Amino acid sequence: MRDVFDLLMGDFMKKAIVFLVTTLSFVSCGGKHMPTTIDLTMSDYKFTPDAITVPAGAEITLNFTNKGFVSHKFVIFKRGTTAGSSFGPEDDENIYWFFEVLPGHEATARFTAPSESGEYFVTCGVQTHLEAGMFGKLIVVTESSGNQ
Repeated sequence: MRDVFDLLMGDFMKKAIVFLVTTLSFVSCGGKHMPTTIDLTMSDYKFTPDAITVPAGAEITLNFTNKGFVSHKFVIFKRGTTAGSSFGPEDDENIYWFFEVLPGHEATARFTAPSESGEYFVTCGVQTHLEAGMFGKLIVVTESSGNQ
C-alpha cells in the first residue's frame, strides 16, 4: 500500500512542479506577448490596423504594404503632440519617426519604440491624407503601465 501511495505522491509532485513553473513563467512575462514585428497595410486613405500596441523601448519591425494608388508616409508624433486638423511643414519638430512607402510597394522598416508609455498620434504625412481620415495611434506600454 505504501508503494502505491509513494507512486501517486511522486506523480502528483511532478505535476505540481510543472504547473508551478509554467504559471510562474507566464506571470513573469506579464501573461501577454506583445509583438515586435507588425504587418501594416496602407490604402487610400487608412492604416490597417489603425492602432498598434508595442513594448516601451523595444526595437519594432514594421512590414508595410501600400495597396493605394499614391505614396503614403507613416508618421509617429512625439507624445502629447498631434498635427491638429491638417499636416504640414510646421509639424516637423513634433515628429518622432516616419517612413514612406511608394504606391503598390512593400517595405520593411525598424525603429525603437518610445521609452515612455502612453498613446502617440500617428498619421499619413502626405498633405490632405489626415483630413481624409488617415490617422491612428501607437500605444506604448511598459510592464508597470499595464494597458495604458
